[in-house]
Amino acid sequence: MTVVGSISPAMFEFMLITSAPSIAAHAVASGVDLVFVDMEIKGKQARQAGRSTVISGHSLEDVAAVRAVVPRGALLVRINPWDHDSRAEVEAVLECGADRIMLPMFRGPGELEQLVRAVDGRARVVGLLETAEAAAQSDAIAAVAGLDRIHIGLNDLHLALRRKFMFELLVDGTVERIAAALREAGMPFGIGGLARVGEGLVPAEFLIAEHVAQGSSGAILSRTFHRGDSANSVLGSGDALAAEVGKLRDAVERARTATPAALAAARAETVARIRQITGA
Repeated sequence: MTVVGSISPAMFEFMLITSAPSIAAHAVASGVDLVFVDMEIKGKQARQAGRSTVISGHSLEDVAAVRAVVPRGALLVRINPWDHDSRAEVEAVLECGADRIMLPMFRGPGELEQLVRAVDGRARVVGLLETAEAAAQSDAIAAVAGLDRIHIGLNDLHLALRRKFMFELLVDGTVERIAAALREAGMPFGIGGLARVGEGLVPAEFLIAEHVAQGSSGAILSRTFHRGDSANSVLGSGDALAAEVGKLRDAVERARTATPAALAAARAETVARIRQITGA
């Protein structure tokens, strides 16, 4: 894999999923860029049955409550996959104050085009690319007029493509191909989620090297930020969350300013860790 570009830490968006107003306000004060209220429920339980994934099930009341405590521009709402209820759902989340609306599980540009028309410039439109059909149409998706951003969702996409491990998509050419199409079209995008620095099967500092190399400018803060026990939670009051977000931004800066050889070495370590996990 070759290094294709880099991004500025100031442009790298970190998103935190929560419906709790106190956590949302603290997250923004701690340097999180977007609070992510997750209303997606349709089909998700069946799709992720037997896996240790979280189904948030947030509500319109949650959207309104978070809206009241975060600044304009900082509220992203994920709606359900596009269907006969979607136009009403779009109107409802707009009424509650969504700044960005994210569409999951779309299979082609048509669903995104319908969302763009429904939103009609009243919010920014984000596509969550996580189906095999969408992955095969990266060029057409990147060309959708009015689409502001794509986020490559590694969890559902790796299930759709029958991979063993979601980060396998970073080393099998899948993300590289999608990212190339998005870059070519000038479409901003993010990739998956990041744990805390130094934690996880593939620690964030290694994954960030891949983000920088591919031109990604965003990630979701993973469940390691939500550990609920008082000793390990970083979402309560205090400086712990700001410190963890700061570590991630420092890692982005280090990757951005690394020599080509150092960045290549970090990427090679990422590949080795992922292949050790998958047995490839």
